[in-house]
Amino acid sequence: MFDQLSDRLQKVMKFLKGEGKITEKNMGEALKMIRMAFLEADVNYKVVKEFEARIKAKALDQAVLDSLTPGQQVIKIVRDELTEILGVSDKPLTFAGTSPSIVMLVGLQGSGKTTTTGKLARWAKGRGKSPLLVSFDLKRAAAQDQLKMIAGSLGLPFYEMTAAAMARPDEALRELVKFTRNRGNDLLLVDTAGRLHVDDELMDELRMVKTILDPVEVIYVGDAMTGQDAVKSAQAFAERIGVTSIILTKLDGDARGGAALSMVSVTGKPIKFVGVGEKSDKLEVFHPDRMASRILGMGDILSLIEKAEQDADVEESEELARKIRRQEFTFEDFKKQLGQLKKMGSLSGMMSHLPNVGPFKGLAQTQIDDRKLVYFEAIINSMTPAERLDPKIINGSRRQRIARGSGRPVHEVNQLLKQFQEMRTMMKKSVFQKMLSSFGK
Repeated sequence: MFDQLSDRLQKVMKFLKGEGKITEKNMGEALKMIRMAFLEADVNYKVVKEFEARIKAKALDQAVLDSLTPGQQVIKIVRDELTEILGVSDKPLTFAGTSPSIVMLVGLQGSGKTTTTGKLARWAKGRGKSPLLVSFDLKRAAAQDQLKMIAGSLGLPFYEMTAAAMARPDEALRELVKFTRNRGNDLLLVDTAGRLHVDDELMDELRMVKTILDPVEVIYVGDAMTGQDAVKSAQAFAERIGVTSIILTKLDGDARGGAALSMVSVTGKPIKFVGVGEKSDKLEVFHPDRMASRILGMGDILSLIEKAEQDADVEESEELARKIRRQEFTFEDFKKQLGQLKKMGSLSGMMSHLPNVGPFKGLAQTQIDDRKLVYFEAIINSMTPAERLDPKIINGSRRQRIARGSGRPVHEVNQLLKQFQEMRTMMKKSVFQKMLSSFGK
């Protein structure tokens, strides 16, 4: 999402690094470049002005000007201010001192609110919580059908509101809290009504729900793809309902990223999670400092490591490392490695966490065709057990057979065989880069 902004800001950083001394003139030029980058990314104009003013004041401070590395000092200032814009939060989700903790999700129709409720429940369950899901919408009784289906797919309990209960909302909501407490669920996630636009009827309903439930969190769910419309909606919900935090959906889309940078400033509330895909596991805790580093091309290796630790099979990875060192790596092992990579999601997404410097330069922008993993797996599946153990026996006729069995052209079979032989003799880091080069073709 931040590709365009990131490219622009990295040019500014390169410009500053090339300046031996920071002056009012070259700082003014850098600030102009930053201003244009932000405006083109659809960042709110007031946010841009404030951001620019703070950077200018700090960058032209005498201590920075007298520094041996003034360019680096200014880059640090830009990173810190960018982190500030993105918001700072102590914890991903606030929990009440007494059970159950009630979290209310609000937002416009189509923002991904219901799907996000399911994702948040899955995230909480993975951290030892026992969530109960409920959909409360006085106008659309059928609104709960989608959440009920999501809860079922996740194996989580769902509280169904009947039409009779909806006719007495005060009693229904109090009964809901009582039921949750008696059932032993320590987290109640409430998906609320959504409309195509903000109106008084919606606001009145949400205020009523908030007053009765007294939630520990009221989370605004905003669609990053709608740009400044999402920012205006967030501001309206913050002013008329009162929100505690933000979840930004569709951050994996191709919007310009201005919504994420503007929303925190106009609401005064932090972004706590971001949706990066449709599946239930595609909800990530938002780290503003890490995102700021990624935007400036400094990478986010820590998040990549955390993701690998979460998704990868540690014992299998250690065994694989031992086989690589002993030159015992086979196509069967390669197939297992492909499976672990697929668990971690989009390869292009993984690459976006890498810093745009040194040996990783250019990799963060590499567009990798994830279908290559599927193709490679199909080719390996078309090999006999003997061929997977000893690829040297794969002659011309065998390559033709493997190509027919996998539905891939012979040149892809040849490409995989060649790359595999290189992988067996290269260092692990070099192997990884070689794989990326091949996937990007």
